[in-house]
Amino acid sequence: MDPLDSLTEIAYLLERERSARYKSKAFRTAAAAIAELDPAILNDPLRLKNVAGIGDSTYKVIQQSLAGEVPDYLANLRSVNGPAESELRKQLRGDLHAHSEWSDGLTSIDLMVAAALKLGHEYLALTDHSPRLTIARGLSAERLEEQLVIVEKFHDHGFTLLKGIEVDINEDGTLDQTPEMLDKLDVVVASVHSKLKSDPREMTKRMLSAIRDPHTDVLGHMTGRLVEGSRGTRPGSTFDAAAIFAECAERRVAVEINSRPERQDPPDELIAMALEAGCLFSIDSDAHAPGQLSLLDYGAERAERAGVPAERIVTTWPLDDLLEWTGR
Repeated sequence: MDPLDSLTEIAYLLERERSARYKSKAFRTAAAAIAELDPAILNDPLRLKNVAGIGDSTYKVIQQSLAGEVPDYLANLRSVNGPAESELRKQLRGDLHAHSEWSDGLTSIDLMVAAALKLGHEYLALTDHSPRLTIARGLSAERLEEQLVIVEKFHDHGFTLLKGIEVDINEDGTLDQTPEMLDKLDVVVASVHSKLKSDPREMTKRMLSAIRDPHTDVLGHMTGRLVEGSRGTRPGSTFDAAAIFAECAERRVAVEINSRPERQDPPDELIAMALEAGCLFSIDSDAHAPGQLSLLDYGAERAERAGVPAERIVTTWPLDDLLEWTGR
């Protein structure tokens, strides 16, 4: 095997299973260290051990790869991270919710794009956080303007990186970015990240206001719940779901089916309500690392089990249709 391929795939699979970030980062660091390394050094075990960024585990992976073997570390990860591709998953063309190191993502934009291309995506929306979420290094209008210049460069080979944001829904229901900046974006995912325990009437009012903002395309992880994982669990917020879904259906705002296993948001019963109300859906990964883009497997499986038809899922649509919808 090619050592670079081995290291990159290990990092990808560690991200997919949401292991501690330092693990995947170690393999990505090692991959970067050997990407342009002199073959003479790569094939000299003693000199390789002294290369910055190479540790014991990554050194073993490189040596096993050079020997023509599938590294033990990779073989083990492959055994527990096999694909779980449903029929609906095969129809997904892209993803409208992903983060980079510009906010709280783990890697650069180009690594996210490379992973999207490997998955066969036709498009990916880069949706880093908005200013209010300081803990996630949310983007000011100035930083977002800088990012858009970079995003413009990723438009070739049948793939488009969409200009986007995951914008906080403020407590008064407004969106946490200037209207002028939101006007420049292809995709706006609006999410609540604070005061999830608010009174249901206040939360309903807050969400309805955001849905009615003409910039909003997708209502992100609508309850905010956590059902598993390293961050622990928390109950979702409560609100008048019937009113929320009626407004989403009226304004053609898509309800996100968040693919992260620790979220499973919305719950199954709310997906059923949204389906009955006539809502559109967006199956998104909410990826914070390249390997997490493949979490779409989980969202697609949930949507398929819930009986959501493909034509009601905006991420099955061709790019032109998608952009016509977001430009509505």
